[in-house]
This record gives sequence, C-alpha cells and structure tokens, in this order.
Amino acid sequence: MGGHVYVSGTTAFLPDGSIVGLDHPYRQTVQVLDNIERALRALGSNREAIVRLRIFVTDRERVAEVTRALGERFRPIRPAMTLVVVPALLEPAMMVEIEADADDLPAPSG
Repeated sequence: MGGHVYVSGTTAFLPDGSIVGLDHPYRQTVQVLDNIERALRALGSNREAIVRLRIFVTDRERVAEVTRALGERFRPIRPAMTLVVVPALLEPAMMVEIEADADDLPAPSG
C-alpha cells in the first residue's frame, strides 16, 4: 500500500494566474477538478484514488451547477463529500474551492 496525498485550496486558476469561468461555477468546478487531477497525476495517481472532497461554494443559488460537475466526474467513484456555502473566498472572482484527500498512492521507491 502506498501513501496519502492532500490537495488543498484548489481553485480555478490556470498556470498563468488567470481565473477560468468568471461568474460560472460549473466551469470553475471543472477547472478545479482538472487542477486536482493534474496534481494527483504528478504523484503517479489519479481521480479514482480520491476518498474525500471538501467543497466550498460562494453562491447558494448556484450549488446545482457545482454538483453537476462533481457528478460528472465522481458518480462512479463516490468519495465522501462535504459541501459548504461560504460568504467569500480569498479572490472575489473565485466561486468554488475544493480540497481532496487521496489514498493508495504508489509507495515511495528507495
């Protein structure tokens, strides 16, 4: 058995620092999940290793857009999830932030 990884504070930023999906929580959620998957792949893992997600959303009225994106990615995996509506995130344009915990990563070599 391998180890664990904790991906925290993941938002819809691109590598150039721009934010994807301004005023569009679905697109932001998709980008956040892409960023999490990229981090996991860098460690030799993938989305199937995710066992828990914590989702922070700034607009209660648009939670359905966030959960649609989550369902598209995680319906077959079904990790434990907690979704919390918060008044704001660090950057006002950010509408979604996600933390992910993954298990069964490859054991370190050596």
